[in-house]
Amino acid sequence: MANNQHRSIRMVSGKKYIAGNKQKAHELGGLAANTIVADVRVKAKRVMGGNTKLSLLSANKVIIANGKTTKTAIIESVTENPANIHFTRRNVMTKGTIVKTDLGEVIITSRPGQSAQLFGKLK
Repeated sequence: MANNQHRSIRMVSGKKYIAGNKQKAHELGGLAANTIVADVRVKAKRVMGGNTKLSLLSANKVIIANGKTTKTAIIESVTENPANIHFTRRNVMTKGTIVKTDLGEVIITSRPGQSAQLFGKLK
């Protein structure tokens, strides 16, 4: 089923807006990437203007920024995900997710479904 991001057909009161507005291609949204902990997999998708956007489907490493230095850590599991309580059980990573790594707990600061990279900072 298509994910329409257009305004609702009905007003708050229940009355319909002007009829005759059908779904347009530019109003459709994409599916969620639901990045999981596994070997790296990236998907390219076409976006507006013919450009491409890389979406991270799975990853097992995170780049940790600590001041002027950066380190790479291996992800062991997802500790907590404030976006959805079921994402923790499924090991799905989004922005704000707390993951357990070999260097300690890390908060994901990037949007893996949009940037195809996992950046984070130590908790």
